[in-house]
Amino acid sequence: MLKKFFSCRVCRGITSLLLAAAIWLPNAHRFFDQPAGNYIAGAKAPPKAMAIAGRHIRLWTDPELRKLKLEKMRSRNAEWDFMARCFFVWSLANMGLRDPSLTATVLPVMDSIIDETIKLEEQHGIHFFLMPYSRISEFKLQPERSIFIDGEIALMLGLRRLLEEKPEYKKLHRDRIDIMLERMQKSPVLCAESYPDESWLFCNSIALASIKVGDYLDGTDHSEFFTRWLASAKANLIDKETGLLVSSFDFEGKRISDGPEGSTIWLVAHCLKLLDPEFAAEQYKLATKHLRTSMGYFGYAYEWPGGTGHDDVDSGPIIPLLNLSAGSTGLAFVGASTFGDREYLAALYRSLELGAFPVYDSLGVRYCASNTVGDAVLLYSMALGPAWDKIMKGRPADE
Repeated sequence: MLKKFFSCRVCRGITSLLLAAAIWLPNAHRFFDQPAGNYIAGAKAPPKAMAIAGRHIRLWTDPELRKLKLEKMRSRNAEWDFMARCFFVWSLANMGLRDPSLTATVLPVMDSIIDETIKLEEQHGIHFFLMPYSRISEFKLQPERSIFIDGEIALMLGLRRLLEEKPEYKKLHRDRIDIMLERMQKSPVLCAESYPDESWLFCNSIALASIKVGDYLDGTDHSEFFTRWLASAKANLIDKETGLLVSSFDFEGKRISDGPEGSTIWLVAHCLKLLDPEFAAEQYKLATKHLRTSMGYFGYAYEWPGGTGHDDVDSGPIIPLLNLSAGSTGLAFVGASTFGDREYLAALYRSLELGAFPVYDSLGVRYCASNTVGDAVLLYSMALGPAWDKIMKGRPADE
């Protein structure tokens, strides 16, 4: 009798859960849907972007708060400190280009971050912003440099100049470009090292974007190099199973370390849009085929094609069963925004509101499940557009 009683209770419990799921899941998205205008820019930056930017401006103008936040990130990964700076500066440049009334507000913040970042690099060397294994062996090219550091600083300088020219930044920008080009061309696959004998496509694609920005600003022309780079990438760095670009490889391009991964390809496609829009769109389409997934109305992304593979410092923790990668999902916002994929963006934002635990206050918004670099990437996905559009249109003939 007791066994029958518990059996009935279990059956009723399961039935109740199934009924609740049947009612809840088809309607859950209604609680997390929001107007596209909240996160997709129009004539001005969307409200969500302004809320995130407001909190970050407070971070970069309050020395005590900045010290607390950056030290916390650096204790886990020095790269996050560096990338938070870069994505935020890139975001502010786009926001200023979209809405000139913001220029006077964002320029001092951008300059402060750029100047401090370069100063820290000069004082402490490249390893200050790299993970500890950067010291284990020597870079193939000497003196040691990282295309990760050079490329992202160069893009900060370039987009700042795009918003408003600053003569002292012009030389710094040009010097970085010359150094990157020299080192990239010494590699058989035209990709410089991010870490010793380790080249990352993420970093090299940002370097390419910064060179393209320089061409627009200074009237230089590196189209021949871009053509060679694209040909090399298509010949040597494409995964045969998926058609996606791989993520990391040795300096010679002979040994692939990591195949296609979400925390790389979404950003790579965004950068390559400046060089070859058709190829970039093709890579984005393939990325959505192999990495895009959902749970009902809630979208997210795998780190590895098909959802198989391990987690690492780039992917962030991968949630079991769902195989949700924080790193890939975060950068999927950038990819979807770049290529106007509003359906995927809406699904990603539902997931953000559901699982990232937003906290709103007088300073703006932050996401408890994220950190400063994650929020900066999210901000960039909402701000991007004006810089790439301006460069792809080219300079007017009368300039």
